[in-house]
Amino acid sequence: MTNLRKTHPLMKIINSSFIDLPTPSNISSWWNFGSLLGVCLIVQILTGLFLAMHYTSDTMTAFSSVTHICRDVNYGWLIRYLHANGASMFFICLFLHVGRGLYYGSYMFLETWNIGVLLLFAVMATAFMGYVLPWGQMSFWGATVITNLLSAIPYIGSDLVEWIWGG
Repeated sequence: MTNLRKTHPLMKIINSSFIDLPTPSNISSWWNFGSLLGVCLIVQILTGLFLAMHYTSDTMTAFSSVTHICRDVNYGWLIRYLHANGASMFFICLFLHVGRGLYYGSYMFLETWNIGVLLLFAVMATAFMGYVLPWGQMSFWGATVITNLLSAIPYIGSDLVEWIWGG
């Protein structure tokens, strides 16, 4: 008698994708963080789009737009909290993904590792811009704190901070 999971057309796809997946025997849960990054990114993009529909740049009505999202929009409170906490979860998964790569020696694959480093810098720059661009006192404070971290670089740190702030 033949095995149904290896002969049936639909079961054969599931079998080759999940059951008889050709992976090393030492694979662990550390290898899930790349997929979790994708899920977090999709959640961030979708919730960000829905929140951007209610964005107002006027400083007098900015807080009112946040309360409008939380009170008047269907599940607006959930969208807002998913977006806020999803950003933290995204960076937790990102750092665990990099940590797994360091632990397993993935830095030996130079091309792949260098692309990952470039993506890490791009993600951090995008997060910085997303944090700073909404106009207001907290974003100004955040920009000051984050850019002043660069002043810890010896010799060029203070010049780098001055250059970033535009003079």
